[in-house]
Amino acid sequence: MKKLVLRPIQAPAATAQYKIDYAGELNAAQYEAVMHREGAALIIAGAGTGKTRALIYRVARLVEDGINPMSILLLTFTRKSSAEMIRRASILLDGRCQDVSGGTFHSFAHQSLRRYARLIGFDQNFSVIDQSDAEDVVNLLRGGLISTTTAKRFPRKQTLSSIYSAAVNRVLPIETIVSDEYPQYENDTEDIIKIYHAYEQYKRRHNLMDYDDLLLHFLTVCRDSAEVRKHFQAMYRHVLVDEYQDTNLLQHEIVRHMAGPQENIVAVGDDAQSIYSFRGANFQNIMNFPASFRQCTIIKLEENYRSTQPILNLTNELIRRAAFGYDKELYTHKTGGDAPAIICADSEQMQSKFIVQQVLELREQGIPLAEISVLFRSGFHSFDLEIELNRANVPYQKFGGFKFVETAHIKDIIAHLRVLLNPKDAVSWNRILLLIDGVGPRTAAAVIDGIVEGRISLSRTNDIAVAGQKGENILMLFDVLRRVLPEHVAVDEKVAQIVEYYRPLMRRKYDDYTKRAKDVDVFVDIAERYRALNALLADMALESPVESVTDIAKADKEEEFLTLSTIHSAKGLEWNSVFVIWALDGRFPPVRAFDTIDTLEEERRLMYVACTRAREHLFITYPMNIYDRETGMVLGKPSRFIEGLPEGLAEHFMLVDE
Repeated sequence: MKKLVLRPIQAPAATAQYKIDYAGELNAAQYEAVMHREGAALIIAGAGTGKTRALIYRVARLVEDGINPMSILLLTFTRKSSAEMIRRASILLDGRCQDVSGGTFHSFAHQSLRRYARLIGFDQNFSVIDQSDAEDVVNLLRGGLISTTTAKRFPRKQTLSSIYSAAVNRVLPIETIVSDEYPQYENDTEDIIKIYHAYEQYKRRHNLMDYDDLLLHFLTVCRDSAEVRKHFQAMYRHVLVDEYQDTNLLQHEIVRHMAGPQENIVAVGDDAQSIYSFRGANFQNIMNFPASFRQCTIIKLEENYRSTQPILNLTNELIRRAAFGYDKELYTHKTGGDAPAIICADSEQMQSKFIVQQVLELREQGIPLAEISVLFRSGFHSFDLEIELNRANVPYQKFGGFKFVETAHIKDIIAHLRVLLNPKDAVSWNRILLLIDGVGPRTAAAVIDGIVEGRISLSRTNDIAVAGQKGENILMLFDVLRRVLPEHVAVDEKVAQIVEYYRPLMRRKYDDYTKRAKDVDVFVDIAERYRALNALLADMALESPVESVTDIAKADKEEEFLTLSTIHSAKGLEWNSVFVIWALDGRFPPVRAFDTIDTLEEERRLMYVACTRAREHLFITYPMNIYDRETGMVLGKPSRFIEGLPEGLAEHFMLVDE
């Protein structure tokens, strides 16, 4: 008689029962990620290694294994990305994948709170207010609680909202946010907190939630109610989270509470691309993910489908030097490719001219402008380059920050310069008069009328019939303009005196004065190259005039554009050829990043993200002997991230005039 034994039923293996040939269509690491069975898993997906493909195939595999699509939850950072993944999974398999639950953390929290809002003191028909509405509520409360008659400067509504949002998303006290990021308001911390408490009470009284409340309140419900927690754990048997390196502490805690007894949580991300701490993202989330669950499998995707091996060799070395992170080594089966080039220029202008020259050469080699990108750490780093591109008639689009003359503070300075050349420029007069404390539209209009009619001029101000302090402030403006009006005053001196006058106005007008001050320094540096004011202002007019709507339509169809972008705005994108500019210690990384190991390491990851955008050509450039007005230092060392690279990883060049 045969002996019967009990044997546990194994999860289905990858066999021919699947409609999709997973083993044939995925590399070994992707296949492991897709076929992972029970328990938590962290998929460390290096740049260009096909992490989206792995997620899509995993969704399809779960559905093929008979998992109810509605019990699969896919959390992403944009609705578009989750919808696109579900759509591609449906094409890959069948219509069942359309029933997978997908969305952002915020949309999922919003939908869930509609059912459980009463548990935290809200009605189910609560309203969600957007950022603009939230700022208006804060402003209403600010006006009621803070005296507007005091001469003391107090944060504007946008600044207050930013402080409150940072405190919620980073789970930090308001005092810490103010001290670290808005030290000019430390003496106002008590009032800032008072407004915050009033804001919270206002929202509860009026049954309102803002964008940040959605995460905070959903986490509160999950944490405080075992019944709610079990409901979600039973509803969603498999949870997939994309871009885990970009999660904040609230999102990480939500994920932990969503894990049921089986802990079927699969997170995909790349610690080396965690660059959004300023939005509340916490690098430690992806590092602590394995320890957050009983057992976690770590799978690394290291085969790169984007870049040539010489580029990967450089980026591997960049991230290998990181103080902490997961070890990984990107490789590719693509052959050939030039070593990345590291180029030292004597000046910023020489750097800009080289980039323009090289862009045009690449285009002659058959690489379209649309396949070329110039990346930079901060928006003001491209200002000089924009001038050179305009001179060479190279069309470009800029992402992440404003074009040079679109920044409000640069437009303010330019307006002061324009009235020197054209005293009847009413638009510029209006702009600079409204900057003056106490001057409103009516007073500005009266002064402008006097200028246009010839009763008021820079040489004759007696007819400015404005009494009191604002009259004195207007006369002060005229005095500054009169001093720099003569032709014998050099352009850089004109700009320097106007900037000296403008800085206190800028400090009063903008809460982020210190950031804008760097842009003004750049403008002063640029002005030093000009001998004629009209030449400077002409170069500031970067946009060529368009004759007609037909010309616009024609340009849209036929013209291609070079991409200028901050690195933060370039994440997730790629180009054939990439220039990373201003790789100068003190600019990239900036001086303020030297304070802590965490801020410095995020800058390293930012450099890594920039370099991994390139498919075939990578150029890293930096100018030498740059005077930094903020620190009073002369910056002359290449970025510490590219200094001392092993022999052969990059070719080094020094730019010289022919």
